[in-house]
Amino acid sequence: MNLQLLYHPLASFCWKVQIALYEIGTPFEALLLDLGDPRDSEELRSLWPLRKFPVLRDRERDQVVPETSIIIEYLDRHYAGTRPMIPRDPELALQERLWDRLFDFYVQLPMQKIVGDGMRPEGHRDAVGVSEARSMLHTLYCMLEKDLGASGWVGGSDFGMADCAAAPALFYAGTLESFEERYPRVAAYFDRLSDRPSVVRTIKEAQPYFHMYPGSAAIPARFLSATAVSFSRTAGAGF
Repeated sequence: MNLQLLYHPLASFCWKVQIALYEIGTPFEALLLDLGDPRDSEELRSLWPLRKFPVLRDRERDQVVPETSIIIEYLDRHYAGTRPMIPRDPELALQERLWDRLFDFYVQLPMQKIVGDGMRPEGHRDAVGVSEARSMLHTLYCMLEKDLGASGWVGGSDFGMADCAAAPALFYAGTLESFEERYPRVAAYFDRLSDRPSVVRTIKEAQPYFHMYPGSAAIPARFLSATAVSFSRTAGAGF
């Protein structure tokens, strides 16, 4: 198989690329990594010194592609599906890329800040930083509530890269700062995302690992249909 995705099924940024791969329909091998294992950590470091996943390895083209948005653009260029993940129209493409960045930087990163801080020992937590992160989530909820168009997808008339970013961002952020009551358009958008086959498949594959997520108690019951698996090497899973 040409493509190999180095990932962890619980990691939110990995979901983004998985969703895109399932949308495009390109076969790939999924290689689960645990950064708490020295062998896995070193394998990832050898491919991408920043040691962040996901990383896409293209054996046929002898390419290693890091960073989620770059991976999706790479797939769009070399393994395109029936329609692009990024619109061909330059102006629409800018909108797609804008929302992709907004979800990554202003939903995913604040979410990770909150989760990561909760895993710190007492006396080493950053209450101010967490408060700022929670505030940022609501700022983005407000922006999304205002800007969601009639198409039902955030970047344009079709499901695209920004929606791939939105699904994991909103899934995890919603367990920390709910949008269900105060932001009805955001909630409806997340419901549409949750019904998308590529998103359904990605979440289903992650379900056995949800018990490893510190905020698992807040995951809606509709996403908890799988039996947890034993996976003791939990360090570095990411969210």
